[in-house]
Amino acid sequence: MDFNPFCESANFVDLLNSQQNVVFGNVTDSVSLSSSQSPFFASQGPEASNFAAQGSRKERRAWTPTDDVVLISSWLNTSKDTVVGTEQRSLGFWKRIAAYYNASPKLDGSEKREAADCKNRWQKNNDIVCKFCGAYEAASREKTSGQNENDVLKLAHEIFFHQP
Repeated sequence: MDFNPFCESANFVDLLNSQQNVVFGNVTDSVSLSSSQSPFFASQGPEASNFAAQGSRKERRAWTPTDDVVLISSWLNTSKDTVVGTEQRSLGFWKRIAAYYNASPKLDGSEKREAADCKNRWQKNNDIVCKFCGAYEAASREKTSGQNENDVLKLAHEIFFHQP
């Protein structure tokens, strides 16, 4: 075969055909790259398509304040686990949080959440918590004599809700 991928006349289809012949052998039942029919994989039927899969998506379930409290508790208990410690991968960490979250008796009867759902919600909550911590620090610096902790907290709320 006189194929040179570095010459100007070579195109992408020729490159793929040449690799298929070299790597896989010249298989007679292989898919032609120039055909209009797209191949399907074993996990897909020929009738499956991306549009059909989108119609079967689950409806979103809103997070309640109770859900958030259980998620925070799950994160704290999982991250402070001295047996496992910090020697765990991200996916394993969030799977453990999701398992702890789903096992909570406060959520009996509610639909289970995936590890990715917990991670996404945690990131959203963490951003808000960090913003409030900054507002609380600013309010603490402005504390004058005669003000108590409730006054500082009230000022922190004002700063938090009026920050961009």
